[in-house]
Amino acid sequence: MISKKALMTVGFSLMLGACSFANAADTIKLKFASGFPPMHRNTAMMEKFSKELAAKSNGKLEITHLGGGTLLSMLKMASGVQTGVADIGLSHISYSAGRFPVSEVMELPVGFPSPWVGAHAMIDFTEKFKPKEWDAYQLLMISSSPLCVPQTLKKPVKTLEDLKGLKVRAQGRIADVTAAFGATPMPLEIVDVYEALRRGVLDGNLGNFEMMKGFKFGELLKFTTASVNVSMVNVFYVVMNKNKFNSLPADMKKLIMDFSKEFNEEWARSWNEIEIEGREFFLSQGGEILPLAEAESAKWVKAVEPVFDKYKKDMVSKGHKAEDVDSWVKFLKERTQSWKEQQKARKIQSAYQD
Repeated sequence: MISKKALMTVGFSLMLGACSFANAADTIKLKFASGFPPMHRNTAMMEKFSKELAAKSNGKLEITHLGGGTLLSMLKMASGVQTGVADIGLSHISYSAGRFPVSEVMELPVGFPSPWVGAHAMIDFTEKFKPKEWDAYQLLMISSSPLCVPQTLKKPVKTLEDLKGLKVRAQGRIADVTAAFGATPMPLEIVDVYEALRRGVLDGNLGNFEMMKGFKFGELLKFTTASVNVSMVNVFYVVMNKNKFNSLPADMKKLIMDFSKEFNEEWARSWNEIEIEGREFFLSQGGEILPLAEAESAKWVKAVEPVFDKYKKDMVSKGHKAEDVDSWVKFLKERTQSWKEQQKARKIQSAYQD
């Protein structure tokens, strides 16, 4: 016969089990997809984001970061998050050209001096103009890659004429700039570029110092042209599936948005550091940075004017007013100058110092 004490012990155990099951059921599990390689600094940054956000939720959120394209590649990220393959995803807008048309203005050659400055100008732009293209998602963070400039294997590029006929990797609006420079844009995904460079399928890359170390391009590329006045960037984003976000309790929504805003600053500063590290790696491999003479730089600024005209024409064809597009560019340039001054005042280091 079972004793009363034994029955109480069994009952207590069942109660604990039921509580544990209830707690497990209450935990919200989220999948965060990224395409950066496992050893890339951005992979570590997003793992940190996931762990710190989960910790701040006191166990209510469980976020699994799936890097290296194991769940979704950069190319498939926007559609994959929208359809719920991943709950959260990181990519940049050039990988889904046309999906974020208004935001593509931020990938025009406005000449961001650093990713930190670019990120803050982009945040200001997004908050002011609120592009409807983000309405399909919950936008958590937006940031800027380092500056994209010509990087070549064998031929040093000191003038526009030096670029003519070269096959250069570029995507989205950056491909338009590559063509304006006289080169042939080749839209390869980032993971395929190293091998294409090694085999000589590409003559170069319209890319940045981050790629030199993060993707090891610095082992192959020999020249970087410091065309900072017409530099472009990739607009990186972290978005969440809209339905998933809307299904969360109010306190978790607030936590995610507050923490994302806080972490966006850390991510922007990290991009500056990544750019500096990439520059040092490139130089350590024997790479050479080629400055542009002032007169030559003015030619490059003139050469990219049709890129702005093409973008405006595209936006007008989509129903936007020409004067509105002009105001977007004007606003970006003004905010870029303002944040450039703040970067200097805060003594934030960048790869291209004045």
